Amino acid sequence: MQTPVTRFAPSPTGHLHIGGARTALFSWAFARGRGGGFVLRIEDTDQKRSSDDATRGILEDLRWLAIDWDRGPDAPNEQTDTGGPFYQSQRLEIYDRFIAQLVDADLAYPAFDTSEELDAMRAEAKAAKRTFRYVRAPGYDRAAAMERMQREQHVVRFRMPPEAITVHDVVLGEVTTSADELDDFVIRKADGFPTYHLAVVVDDELMGVTHVLRGQEHLNNTPRHVALQRALKRDDGTPFRTPAYAHMPLIFNPDGSKMSKRDKDKALKAVVRDLGGVAKAMEHPGRGAITADEASLEAWLGDKTAQLPTDALDGLARAFNVDLPEINVEDFRAAGYLPEVVCNYIALLGWQKGSDVERFTIAEFVERFDLDQIGKTAAKFDREKLLAFNFDTMRELGVEALAARWREWCARYDEALPAQLGERFELAAKMAQPRAKTLRQLREPIAFTLLADDAIEYDEKAVQKSLLKNDGAGLALLGELRTMLGELDDWSPEALDAACAAFAETRGVGMGQVAQPLRVAVTGAGVSPGLGETLALLGYKRAVARIDRCATLANE
Repeated sequence: MQTPVTRFAPSPTGHLHIGGARTALFSWAFARGRGGGFVLRIEDTDQKRSSDDATRGILEDLRWLAIDWDRGPDAPNEQTDTGGPFYQSQRLEIYDRFIAQLVDADLAYPAFDTSEELDAMRAEAKAAKRTFRYVRAPGYDRAAAMERMQREQHVVRFRMPPEAITVHDVVLGEVTTSADELDDFVIRKADGFPTYHLAVVVDDELMGVTHVLRGQEHLNNTPRHVALQRALKRDDGTPFRTPAYAHMPLIFNPDGSKMSKRDKDKALKAVVRDLGGVAKAMEHPGRGAITADEASLEAWLGDKTAQLPTDALDGLARAFNVDLPEINVEDFRAAGYLPEVVCNYIALLGWQKGSDVERFTIAEFVERFDLDQIGKTAAKFDREKLLAFNFDTMRELGVEALAARWREWCARYDEALPAQLGERFELAAKMAQPRAKTLRQLREPIAFTLLADDAIEYDEKAVQKSLLKNDGAGLALLGELRTMLGELDDWSPEALDAACAAFAETRGVGMGQVAQPLRVAVTGAGVSPGLGETLALLGYKRAVARIDRCATLANE
């Protein structure tokens, strides 16, 4: 087999979807495992939807997943002689050259139909109960059309050959599409930009792509691409090649619905309806975070196909304190998943690995992955399984390594936390490690230390059980414990645990009778990390301040 060259070609309309991440991972792994090349190309010909911010976001997402590219944006070899530039918006002259080649050979032609005329054609086909197909009308005056295209706005359509097209797919086998299912499709839009079909075929050829891995939703496009490849020639007259295609299964939610960005919209629409509609939702205490106006929200709620812009969705989620389903790579990163875990899990989506081993390194995946191991049926995204993978991986990290990962995550998503914890940061990581499944959850077990000492709210049941029960036995012990703690020179978790155990032995009581009054006094609850760690994380002054406040409130 020739040395493979694969590519990943996202459209910069938002952060990288997890399905796109899987496509990038499979394409990258296939090339890396065979000493081949991996190309990153930005398909930004949709000028209305593409943005520089989205491009930067996609590059960040790929780097976070440790998926690197040999050629592409920011790569050292981004010169024309290596197939670049790698932004399609910078390649218009190249596309125009090949479109002109097709038009000169009468394999493509200008078309001047207005949107109203196209709508009428579709309506006529619908009334006749047939699928609408655009084909060049008999008697088409090519000479007149060529003259008109110099002065009138137009699109350019490719003339589909009147024959079936068979795609030889590595995953799905031979897939044949009959001629009556294919129409003369647009290859250049009225704004002068090429369509996806033309640009992707030209770019794959000029960038030396040998294998195209993409989702099965693109399968219907592939006969058009094969037809273009058969029609086009390079500048030296060499025919375009057809790369090997591998169409991967779709990724579904556990309920069988397609995993898509609409899932966030669905989740928030359900919340707004549960609150009683938009008017009621606008009365919510968190309404200050809502950036969309009431009329826009009403229109959105009443149209199941409508989607709010990302910033409006994020505002609603903050307003109602709702965790939206993770869909994009950035969502999983913000939620506190580790990049190697995300890669490990998405590698399982559609890959028939041939063993029961589900957790592996990316290096192991690269070594074992091959195209004939890709499945045909849809893969289901199991968030609970991903969460379990992440929990296990976090538990296996050394405390120092976990603290470093957490600090890096905080720099992006919780900037104030490291300063709040100061030199206690690593101790906090150690305490939270057994109890958190994601980096974001590491904050939860140590949340008590982030509150002001006079802001602790006490759980009434815990106070009654641990302090006031048996005529205030726990409260009485708490006073003695405060005195004992004040005599300690060593405030390490180990020394604190030893001192509390010695105190319990001296008083002839169980450790729980000592630990619980202290735990309630310094955290407000009956459950916390280990007692010594809890006290050490607070420090002597703060622990004593909380004990004193708790005793005062309990006595009152």
